[in-house]
Amino acid sequence: MPFKKLRIEVVNRVGYILLDAGSRFNKLSVTTIRELKRAFSQLDADHAANVIVLSGYPGESFAVGADIGQMVNFSPDDAFHFSELGQSLFERIESCSKPVIGALNGITMGGGCDLAMSCDIRIAIETLQIAHPGAKLGIITGFCGTKKLPRIVGKNLAREIFMTSDPYSAWDALRMGLVDRVYGMEEFWPEVVKFAEKVASHPVAAIAATKRLLNAAEDTCLQTGCMLELEAATHINICPCLR
Repeated sequence: MPFKKLRIEVVNRVGYILLDAGSRFNKLSVTTIRELKRAFSQLDADHAANVIVLSGYPGESFAVGADIGQMVNFSPDDAFHFSELGQSLFERIESCSKPVIGALNGITMGGGCDLAMSCDIRIAIETLQIAHPGAKLGIITGFCGTKKLPRIVGKNLAREIFMTSDPYSAWDALRMGLVDRVYGMEEFWPEVVKFAEKVASHPVAAIAATKRLLNAAEDTCLQTGCMLELEAATHINICPCLR
């Protein structure tokens, strides 16, 4: 089944999911979220792709959040199911066996910020504007942003971001730890590709195990985490490349 709101391609062991709503802004409509879930499942099962890059490149926005035009007509049941759908997408991204790189090519707002936070690595263009503007719109995120943002930037900065609704620059986001790297407009995409291909060149099993263990680190005690690592290392470290 063809995609309406995004494009997929695999080049040099990197799978690219490119949001392409056909307009200036990539909105997280019901259709877009469902297509993203399908795209991640497709690339997770594709042996030609070792890493996945998610971006709105070469457009102006990464993602600008939920489609408010749809939300104004939501009943309480609709709102519940929409939030549930978004959360299921982010869980799909986080449980993907392959590293997911969020290439934040422009405006990243609201649910788009939540989408970015589900990625393992976030690389930003220097013109990035990132925000969670729900408070000034009289809404809150239903995509687990209030749980995930404090884990990334700390509780105090998360309060500031949510309560002011202010947009932040790429350099602000880097300082907060919300993004990992920032590049200028000309070098942004080549650097994204270079970084993704570097990660994709590593043995798949080791990268998958590392992602799984790191994602479990915050939700397990030290003793349990060490046991999980011991189990993974027992299987991974007997690979032929170490003999």
